[in-house]
Amino acid sequence: MKNWPAWAIKFGLLLCVVLSGSFWEQAAHSNQTDSGPPAASTSSPAQPDSPSRKAHADDTYIIGEDDVLSINVWKEPDLTRLIPVRSDGKISLPLIGEVQAAGRTPAQLQQDIADKLQSYITEPQVTVIVQEVHSQKFNILGEVNKPGSYPLAAGTTIVDAIALAGGFRDFAKKKSVYVLRQNSQGEESRIPFNYQEFIKGKNVSRNIKIEPHDTIVVP
Repeated sequence: MKNWPAWAIKFGLLLCVVLSGSFWEQAAHSNQTDSGPPAASTSSPAQPDSPSRKAHADDTYIIGEDDVLSINVWKEPDLTRLIPVRSDGKISLPLIGEVQAAGRTPAQLQQDIADKLQSYITEPQVTVIVQEVHSQKFNILGEVNKPGSYPLAAGTTIVDAIALAGGFRDFAKKKSVYVLRQNSQGEESRIPFNYQEFIKGKNVSRNIKIEPHDTIVVP
């Protein structure tokens, strides 16, 4: 190398530096590929509530006294609340005061509220949901441990009702249970239920669903 010209030595040193940098760059790229790309964030920014995401109201249920209603006015937290229906069938809301709730469906009530709010809010969007049902009840009388009136939950059957009432007393006539039910004309029918056969797997279809204002009698 002593006889090499100075420019050749400088060129050789420069070539070594370039090749070394390329080597380390390839090595770094190889390590990144082996370890896989960085995991993408799975979190997404919170989306604001909008009318399309609200729960669907039951448009067939008739609101009654003592029911608890969830009233939601979009983007109006001061008007969003849980409200029990008073014994006079009304509820009270800020801005609009008293509103008749009993005898209305949730869809009808939410339209009434929206109409009244239009004087204060531009295009109010209201949702009414029956949060707790207390107006629909059934009665159970006779030889059960806790006779009385009970709130009617959806799907409650005769056997469910007997269980809610604490079960039979010792001398209950389990073969002679019956349900008293009135139709829309006010006529009363009597529906027999043989509990003894039911627990043996017979006449299972007789374990009918209870309707509002039914009276179950256990002799």
